[in-house]
Amino acid sequence: MDLKAYLDERRALVEAGLKRFLPAGSTMPSELHQAMHYSLFAGGKRLRPTLTIAAAEAVGGRAADVLPVACAFECIHTYSLIHDDLPAMDDDDLRRGRPTCHTVFGQAMAILAGDALLTEAFALLANPAFVAHLDPALLRTVTYEIALAAGSQGMVGGQAVDILSEGKAIDAALLHYIHTHKTGALILCALRAGAHLGGATAAALDAITGYGTAVGLAFQIADDILDIEGEEAARGKRIGGDQSRGKATYPALVGLEEAKREAQRLAQEAFDALVSLNHHADPLREIARFIVARKA
Repeated sequence: MDLKAYLDERRALVEAGLKRFLPAGSTMPSELHQAMHYSLFAGGKRLRPTLTIAAAEAVGGRAADVLPVACAFECIHTYSLIHDDLPAMDDDDLRRGRPTCHTVFGQAMAILAGDALLTEAFALLANPAFVAHLDPALLRTVTYEIALAAGSQGMVGGQAVDILSEGKAIDAALLHYIHTHKTGALILCALRAGAHLGGATAAALDAITGYGTAVGLAFQIADDILDIEGEEAARGKRIGGDQSRGKATYPALVGLEEAKREAQRLAQEAFDALVSLNHHADPLREIARFIVARKA
């Protein structure tokens, strides 16, 4: 399949959905909404919403049906990036090739833009105008899983441990916790949400879950590698930031070559997890390869 065409089509679908579902930049208070839009439409792969759509399609669902939920994941992801970039966190001045939200709008407005995007995600999940066509019981399950994946037992918890571990020697178990929570939890949840709402059988949901567990960790290991070998222009942010902040990474713990082998092993594990699914899961298969081969 043509993965680039697939990703481009799904990105366009997600961006149209975000513009439709979220308040316009001119909505009062306009500076807050402009800050939200600035980061939300700064580019990016739209990987998490695309995974939601691809998982739904893999089990027989339709992209249009899960689009509001897919867009909720992008709101949560963007909020996390805004907050990660703040001086109190990673103190980054570039994101996706342009100044970070707090650099343009100030720290207070950036914090509020992140807060608002997280809240908008859950408004999307509860808005009858957008989700009335979804099974209420499945939507409750998905909403609960999203809350867990985004909160202290998922992404936020992983970020907290990541910050607490800076400059310290940690073991493989703690690094695995950081990566599977800070990054992997939301990726896995995005996939499970699509599978749930796409009508997955128990066996298909298990297959998607196995895929998501492997691909979520592979994504973060690949990110660790790109922070060493990537090109700043392609990534749109500083290279070497992890090392300068004493961050816990796979290359730092096991070496660059072993980290590359582990990323490839996990990509194959993700690929193998889908053996029971038909050709409708091919986008997921190709995304697993893309995640470890990407340059940005």
